[in-house]
Amino acid sequence: MLLLITDDLHRGRRLARDLGMFGACQIYNLYEDAGPPKGANLIVSDIEGLHSEALVLLRRTLDQSRGEGVPYLFLVHGNAARAEAQARILGATDTLAANAVARLIAAKLSTMAEGDPVPVAAQRQAVRARLFLTDTFFSGHVITPDIADTGTDLIVEAVQETSVHDWVRAVQRFDDVTHQHCLLVAGLAVAFSSVLGLGPNARHHLAKAALLHDVGKTKIPTAILNKPGRLDEAELAVMRTHPAEGYAMLAGGGFDASLLAVVRSHHEMLDGSGYPDKLRGDQIPDLIRLVTISDIYAALIERRPYKAPMDPVRAYGIMEGMVGRLDADLLRAFQPVTHNQSRLATEAEGQVVA
Repeated sequence: MLLLITDDLHRGRRLARDLGMFGACQIYNLYEDAGPPKGANLIVSDIEGLHSEALVLLRRTLDQSRGEGVPYLFLVHGNAARAEAQARILGATDTLAANAVARLIAAKLSTMAEGDPVPVAAQRQAVRARLFLTDTFFSGHVITPDIADTGTDLIVEAVQETSVHDWVRAVQRFDDVTHQHCLLVAGLAVAFSSVLGLGPNARHHLAKAALLHDVGKTKIPTAILNKPGRLDEAELAVMRTHPAEGYAMLAGGGFDASLLAVVRSHHEMLDGSGYPDKLRGDQIPDLIRLVTISDIYAALIERRPYKAPMDPVRAYGIMEGMVGRLDADLLRAFQPVTHNQSRLATEAEGQVVA
């Protein structure tokens, strides 16, 4: 049984109808119903007005209805950072934007029902890193080397304390595509640095470059960034301005030249088919090549509104087909990172998004 806790019966009925694939769906009105039913296998809360009174009622309802180990999905309305904090307080297994299309909610519930929960430590570290991004990179403030160092330290610590597998699964829970992607690429870069045997300073430098690589996306209109589908040609052209935008943001701000090169050139390819400068071969340093591999792999395994996350084996196979555009030796070195993940979900449909 799926228990849907709502503060709007009409909205709850619409959602329950859309989620009918889960069989029995019991709707519980937070304000009007006497007592929540027990025995639910999955619980979803869809509370739009989550003020202090509602938070108390919802906590009480969960205490009465949620059995040990029952997955609980918290649907987010309004401020994402505040909602993430509320979800943690309530012990949510996962969060998802309330305005996500029903099939995404259904897919998320299917994944949750399969078990293999993400360790609490990994969830906590991932939320902490996401809040950092919200408060710094995506707040409109100037990004300084010190700020970037702080974020890098958070991610290095998280991947070392948990694992790249748990980090990936925790980050994949975030519905914001840009946040998810930045944190995935940085975490994968940390794991890549371990495979390469890099020391602490070199590991930090690689992870920092990975964290900064897409900073130019803060200048891209949100309608394009969060479009629930593939971009058309005009939108893709705007999206492809993000490397130059990011470079312009950070140039002159005290950042190392090699980091600036990653921000500008992480979409360059060895055969000259990349952008924005059509660099080729030796014009592309190793640091850029490392981040590009992490970037493409992250895009393949991410869940997007129009595709499921790709299985790591298939994702790596696609990248092997890109040898000539990607560095073959570094790609071989990256393979253990993919092996350190268990299977993430179903195969993807679609292509890498710039």
